[in-house]
Formats: sequence, structure tokens, C-alpha cells
Amino acid sequence: MPKQTKTITFIRHGQSLANAGGITMDHHAIPLTELGVNQAKHLADSLAFEPSAFFVSELIRTHQTATPFCDKYSIQPTVHPLLNELSCIDPQLIQGMDGKQRRPIADAYWQEADPHKRLGENADTFAEFAQRVDYFLLELDTLPDRSVLFGHGIWFGMLVWKVLGFSTNTSQDMKAFRRFQLGFPMPNCAVYCLESSNLGFWNVRAKAL
Repeated sequence: MPKQTKTITFIRHGQSLANAGGITMDHHAIPLTELGVNQAKHLADSLAFEPSAFFVSELIRTHQTATPFCDKYSIQPTVHPLLNELSCIDPQLIQGMDGKQRRPIADAYWQEADPHKRLGENADTFAEFAQRVDYFLLELDTLPDRSVLFGHGIWFGMLVWKVLGFSTNTSQDMKAFRRFQLGFPMPNCAVYCLESSNLGFWNVRAKAL
């Protein structure tokens, strides 16, 4: 019997206010910029395939990116908390800061590279984030073929890191992941395909528009 291929499409959200260097907001509430809204509309017009389901994280920017697709195909998205990105700094600790002011704090976090460090009550540790992606990978085979995931760049970088078989347990692992993630091509509204013909084994490829 021939093996049945499953394809899952990942789409990073459009440009957000944080991407544009805006003032700190609650992670969940950061909206798309006008450019980000237009990016999502253009992408929905450009991609020609029939999706079976849409999944979004709990963060509003993925919902806004999914909206043109939902309208086009009359499919409501399912919120999937395991798609949430790494929130490594509690917004209360950086309240009122813009992107330039936040950068040294984020750089210091990655330079220290403590997988269990928590920068504030409402922040993730790197270890928790990596485990969240592990849990999602366990569910990936159960998603319907032709599902579309609207998510976050660092999240997908971690997914690919895991698919490649790299670990995230030590400080050196964390630093290695950061180097990989910074070099991974992931502009706003980037599109990648995950393809599998065997349970638990996935190939990743960029989708040209």
C-alpha cells in the first residue's frame, strides 16, 4: 500500500508593533501594524491551495494574520496554546520601552543562556518553551492533512531545531539554538511546508510565492 503524504503549512504572522520597534505591550495583545495587515491580505490572495483547518496561537497577531484566510475559505481558526512563542521577558519589567531600549536586555538573556532563567513572573523559561514545542511535535501527526498553522518565527525555528534532532538541555545548546534561529530565514509572513509520509518523520521546505 502506498504511503500517504501529509502536508502542514506554517505561516509566520505579519509585521507586529513589536517587530516595528513599538512600545512594550502585553505579549498576547501586540497587534499587527498596517503593513502587517496588508502582508496578510496579500498572502491570502497569493497562496492557492485548499486548507482543511486553521490553527493560531493565543496571541492576537496570529489571529489577525489568519483573518483574510478565514474569510476566504469560511473556516474558523482553532486556538492552540502550544503554538505560543517564547516570551522571555515579563512585559512589566520593560514597560514603556521601545525596541531599541529592550534590545540590551534580550541580548543579555541570550548571552547568559540559562535555560531555566525566568525574567519576571509572566515570562517563560527557555526550557519551558522548548518543552512546549516538544509537546506540539507529539501532536503533529494527529493534525488534519492540509492544516495551516499561524505562528511565530522563534517558535518555528525551535520546531525545525527539534526536527533536525538537536537538543535544548544545556547553556551551550541554548546558545547554539540562538545562532541557528538568528540565521534562519523567517521574515514576516514567511511560509514553510512540513511534509511527512512516515509517522514522526518530517521534512521542511520553504514555500515560494
